[in-house]
Amino acid sequence: MKIEFWVVGKTAFDYLKTGIGIYEKRLKRYCSFNMTIIPDIKNAKSLKHHQIKTKEGEAILKKLDASSKLILLDDKGKSYTSMGFSSYLEDKLMMEGKKVVFLVGGAYGFSEEIYERADAKISLSKMTFSHQMVRLFFIEQLYRAFTILNNEPYHHE
Repeated sequence: MKIEFWVVGKTAFDYLKTGIGIYEKRLKRYCSFNMTIIPDIKNAKSLKHHQIKTKEGEAILKKLDASSKLILLDDKGKSYTSMGFSSYLEDKLMMEGKKVVFLVGGAYGFSEEIYERADAKISLSKMTFSHQMVRLFFIEQLYRAFTILNNEPYHHE
């Protein structure tokens, strides 16, 4: 199975790029992993928030295969512990030949079309984090899940 991590817009801060790069490299040991950047909307400053979300949604849907499982990282999604997320991931790994896309939206969230297309929503916390920070938090949790599934000593209970 292939895991893809899609984010809207470039990562703005070097410390986040460094951290993401560390975990991206580590993940390749466990799975076929790719991080994709959906380009920011041009002239976004002249658009209303709902227009930005709609345009971002259109760009995402153009790239998304019909057979891919789309999982949104959304504050309204289901929350997991690290152990629970590893079990969730293990279930997804059983889907042979499928691609799972974890998606972080832009600063204003997702369009209604993206919510309708989504197969699931997961939340990293009840707290609100910037869409920039979530990138690092999620990729670390994905790595942690794989170490849990492989009984490696990275995670401590």
